[in-house]
Amino acid sequence: METRYTHSPEDIRHYSTEQLRREFLVETIFVPGEVKLTYTHNDRMIFGGVMPKNEALSIELSSELGVSYFLERRELGVINIGGPGSIIIEGTEEQMNKQDGYYIGKETKELAFKSDNPDHPAKFYIVSTPAHHKYPNVKISINKITPRLAGEPETLNQRRIYQYIHPNICESCQLQMGYTILSQGSSWNTMPSHTHERRMETYLYFDMEEDMRVFHLMGIPDETKHLVVANEQACISPSWSIHSGVGTKDYSFIWAMCGENITYDDMDHVPMDKLR
Repeated sequence: METRYTHSPEDIRHYSTEQLRREFLVETIFVPGEVKLTYTHNDRMIFGGVMPKNEALSIELSSELGVSYFLERRELGVINIGGPGSIIIEGTEEQMNKQDGYYIGKETKELAFKSDNPDHPAKFYIVSTPAHHKYPNVKISINKITPRLAGEPETLNQRRIYQYIHPNICESCQLQMGYTILSQGSSWNTMPSHTHERRMETYLYFDMEEDMRVFHLMGIPDETKHLVVANEQACISPSWSIHSGVGTKDYSFIWAMCGENITYDDMDHVPMDKLR
């Protein structure tokens, strides 16, 4: 498990492109037959990919956590963006097709991930945050979520927002997680932009062709930076940073948030004339 540390807005003012990418972009999320995780000190979120092939995979402990098993003091969100597979939770196997999600509560001891077909493996994107209470495990299907419709074709930001781990769907301590799909012909997400000092986020961009890119905007509103992001790469967004993006074509992304406020619409909007 790789560790990423926190930074202040002053830190990144003089960062080169290489430094910015090294600190805030995770370029490899899915590795066949492996679990690949990143531990960010921003709210102590752990995120990454589990891509089983011939054998089931489980999450091995890292010394950074100081616990006897992975979810002893954590909760977990999962969304499968690959082929069909399954999650084995305390000996019970649950089928996970593409776009299926799962909330797995604190104190779940046994957890493993499988693919149905090693030639078309599942890609489980997982996010874990510290938890103080055990809530029930809940399987979440995209077909049972009524999406929030946002944006307009005229402003190139028409999109559907599926709230997987959200008070409308299931209880959690502080983790929220969802799936946003941009409509054909749209390329912008979350513009006008915003910040929220009360929580941070990570973004996994995917469903992109090989030569597609998303320009992920970050930084303080009056001194913005950007990361050029390829398919199945993820960005860390501190609470003080804007988080917006524009792609060379429509795309999808998974957002995950944690912090002291679980209200989805709790945000500080940034007027367009304040962006620099």
